[in-house]
Amino acid sequence: MDNKLTILLAQLNPTVGALDKNSDQIFRTYLDAKKKEIDLVVFPEMFLTGYQVQDLILNPTFQADVASHIEMLVQKCSGKTALLFGAPILEGSDLYNAYLLIKSGQVEVITKKKHLPNFDIFDEYRYFKSGNLAKTFKIKKAIIGCPICEDIWLPDVTSTLKKKGANLIISPNGSPYERGKLNLRHNVVQKRCLENKLPIIYLNLIGGQDDQVFDGGSFMTDEKGKIKVQLPQFEEKKFLIEFEKSGNLLGPITKFTAQVGNETKQDYCAIVQGTRDYVIKTGFEKVILGLSGGIDSALVAAIAVDAMGPENVTCVRLPSQFSSEGSLIDADKLTDRLGCLTKTIPIIEPYKVMLGLLKKEFQNLKEDLTEENLQSRIRGTILMALSNKFGSMLLTTGNKSEVAVGYSTIYGDMCGGYNPIKDIYKTRLYDLCRWRNTKKEVWMKGPGKEVIPKTIIDKPPSAELRPDQKDLDTLPPYHILDTILEGLIEKKLSIMEISSLGIDMNLVKKVEKLVYASEYKRFQSAPGVHLTKGSFWLGRRYPIVQHWKEPS
Repeated sequence: MDNKLTILLAQLNPTVGALDKNSDQIFRTYLDAKKKEIDLVVFPEMFLTGYQVQDLILNPTFQADVASHIEMLVQKCSGKTALLFGAPILEGSDLYNAYLLIKSGQVEVITKKKHLPNFDIFDEYRYFKSGNLAKTFKIKKAIIGCPICEDIWLPDVTSTLKKKGANLIISPNGSPYERGKLNLRHNVVQKRCLENKLPIIYLNLIGGQDDQVFDGGSFMTDEKGKIKVQLPQFEEKKFLIEFEKSGNLLGPITKFTAQVGNETKQDYCAIVQGTRDYVIKTGFEKVILGLSGGIDSALVAAIAVDAMGPENVTCVRLPSQFSSEGSLIDADKLTDRLGCLTKTIPIIEPYKVMLGLLKKEFQNLKEDLTEENLQSRIRGTILMALSNKFGSMLLTTGNKSEVAVGYSTIYGDMCGGYNPIKDIYKTRLYDLCRWRNTKKEVWMKGPGKEVIPKTIIDKPPSAELRPDQKDLDTLPPYHILDTILEGLIEKKLSIMEISSLGIDMNLVKKVEKLVYASEYKRFQSAPGVHLTKGSFWLGRRYPIVQHWKEPS
């Protein structure tokens, strides 16, 4: 019936630069929709290339390859079913973040992104030119406009499309996960709905790309802003939506609501998705990690098993003379529950050998951090050797609290290809462990119930690099440290503002100094999953050498 419109949403997982694979996903989805006589197939922002492409997009050969794949899709997608997908478009010397409508074997409309994000992890002004206000196009009796990602966050593009006669908005997005982001998307889209009295489809990418994880969570609202369709987060999904035209109004018929978890679940899902995609998309099939019996490595082990399956995870115990019996027992309990492969390689003898080699050089000098770091570097060397020999990616296990203040050893426990918990403060890490111990969901490849022993969660944190060592010997209590760090990094508060929370000002200054002094370590550290606006890597870029201090 001409009054009805069917749209297939393709919430799928592209790989940056994999033009053949991504275009094949587009074509196979289109072909299936064509057979079912669906009116329109819709893909997210920049799906053909993947997102974010960064400086790869400036390569002329890559640009030409993109253009050839677009032409191939135009030729192959020649039926009555229309197709929308995102790709970069080069016009002269200008590059645009574009959204293409292919219909009847030709490109009918090219929408160019107007508002280019240039904050936090985004720097689109480096690559793209801003487009003009978007055009509308007609599919059956639907007049459709497509604000691309950032364009939906500001009112002008949607209101212009409304003035041009649009009765349906489809917004393609490459919106990475951040804690609380889904609610923000809902609020923004609902605001656009109420301003323009239009139904809106918000279609998002899914999948991990370097430090970013696209969580999907696509949804549709009616003209009153009520959410009629909510697709799942962190799950590929093809979903058919049906509209019916009554007068000038295009109303959605379809209803569907996937369950959305709380922030702790969303964080955990994001970490699992990001870890799995980073490992697989970089060409690895297995992972390896050092297992101390502490809470950080325990959580990373659980994440690794949920992401890759127990058969693809190796946990290596590397005990020294300072490793407690309790930690060794806890590590055994954990791996028994997870079902992953376990190796034990004591470092006592290699440590003695290294001390012997350095005895003359260290003569008459007191033991200090050097000897502690030496143990960590021996462990890092062994783990990297195993990684190289068996082709497994080494996962690092430093939480955000440690990474922030440099409570880690460069070329030691910082060795590795990816850090799943890089954006998780120590205090929040406990929440993730407790949540995981109560769950067994279908997407988890590990076992259910209590996988992380309670003894690991309850014991005082320790690096175990000297007798009776505790983290508290070096750092403030984690609930205080994390409050300071969150104030400095995420909230960008002044020292005075943080100290007004009841924290000693000298302690705040000390922590701030540690954060700045550790920049060189973070510059050389493995990427990790982006969860907050203050994530280390693209989300926070500070000079390594800088001498500014906040005025007293």
